[in-house]
Amino acid sequence: MKGQEKVQEKMDIRSSQSRRAFIGRGAGAALGLCAGSVLSRAQSAAPSLVIAHYKSSPQAPDGIAEEARRLTREAVAALGGMGRFVSRGDVVWIKPNIGWNRRPEQAATTNPDVVATLVELCYQAGAKKVIVSDNSCNPAPASFARSGIQQAAAKAGADSFIMDERKFRQVALKGKVLQRWEVYADVLGVNKLINVPIVKHHGLCKATLGMKNLMGAVGGERSRLHQDLGNTVADLAAFFRPALVVLDGIRVLTANGPVGGNLADVARRDTVAAGVDQVAVDAFGATLLGLKPQEIGYIVEAHNRRLGTLDFESLKPRRIEI
Repeated sequence: MKGQEKVQEKMDIRSSQSRRAFIGRGAGAALGLCAGSVLSRAQSAAPSLVIAHYKSSPQAPDGIAEEARRLTREAVAALGGMGRFVSRGDVVWIKPNIGWNRRPEQAATTNPDVVATLVELCYQAGAKKVIVSDNSCNPAPASFARSGIQQAAAKAGADSFIMDERKFRQVALKGKVLQRWEVYADVLGVNKLINVPIVKHHGLCKATLGMKNLMGAVGGERSRLHQDLGNTVADLAAFFRPALVVLDGIRVLTANGPVGGNLADVARRDTVAAGVDQVAVDAFGATLLGLKPQEIGYIVEAHNRRLGTLDFESLKPRRIEI
């Protein structure tokens, strides 16, 4: 027993060190700091939240793809550029929603052109490697292919792969309810995490946005996480602390989420939001579903834990019309 206790103690130390390093990397980027000096005046004065809206609402696939690319580029540029978050030599994990075996037009998974554009921007900022992956709920091979994300990410130069179940490790999350949970080991080894959710209705918590999208970075019996989503999602948000959140609100799923499938439940909002405050980004995302941030338990909980603010307007978001 003593031998087992020593092994467990060593694992806890390593996971604690990994967590501190991971959070340090994310927090450093979110605050706009770089080693030894402050960023340029232009970047240091950059906003915390940008909301980019497309004036037209194209219907042709090529038009929607161009919309997604332009909105993403403009939102990140207005936030200070990808160089605010990604440094030369960084390994970046882009975490979209690839949870379901759905086509992009069904709005159950992140727009593939938003993801591909972020991959390109990361490489332009000097990233050494960009990973795009998710722990799918539906069978991963079909979900990755049908979402269009794997193909688009790979074309942009990312390493987009299906998660290996053998790589999930018990990690000390030290959350309010999640003391320990299985986390994908490779996620802890990257320099930066970029969270790229889609705006969707959710039958249990009214909306699935950025913080809940982090469930795709963990394993285990994830159905147990749904027993107390307010706290479990906030625990994951406190642990991962992404450097950047880019919210896909081009198409949104207004009902029967998170799986969807009926095109009648899809609405166009033609919006991409980008920010460093994950609570504020989610709070804005709730409004795209006609909800108040105060109606969503995990947003309130994260706000109360001071992980960010649900009063996104207090950040004086920069709004762009394209």
